[in-house]
Amino acid sequence: MISGLAHTGVCVPNLEDAVAWYTGTLGLVLLSPPVRIEGRAIEADMGEMIPGIVLKAAILGVHDSGDRVLEVLEYPKHPGRPKSEAWSLTDHGYSHVGLLCEDITATRARLETRGVRFLTRGTARITQLETAWFEDPYGNVFILMEKSAKQRPYYRQWVGKHP
Repeated sequence: MISGLAHTGVCVPNLEDAVAWYTGTLGLVLLSPPVRIEGRAIEADMGEMIPGIVLKAAILGVHDSGDRVLEVLEYPKHPGRPKSEAWSLTDHGYSHVGLLCEDITATRARLETRGVRFLTRGTARITQLETAWFEDPYGNVFILMEKSAKQRPYYRQWVGKHP
């Protein structure tokens, strides 16, 4: 059975540019540097889904994040497509990635000075979390969250009945 969550994969058109953005703008740490993977092993792993696969990948996160990391991916031989203008957060499939911070007001201000486009005005409070939504340069959506009860996981912030 499932024993934990490992990573969230985000496809980008240029791995090096994306790593620079995620580390320089969001302050994530490069945990495993960009690597190009091709040949028998990746063909055995993903070749049925993407014939002739070549993968470039890097792992980003925060120190001591364990397996909970962001896997940034580029498929050089299969460049993919940007999200359509008609895309909606409610579409089936990948929706967003949640990121924690200690001070949402300061973090949001810092990210705005770095050119990050927020999708919401200010912050909101829901289930004892302060939240703000933004997107990366590739249209991937993130929710920035500050916990009110720092010692509890984000999903256990709400101590009463669920809203």
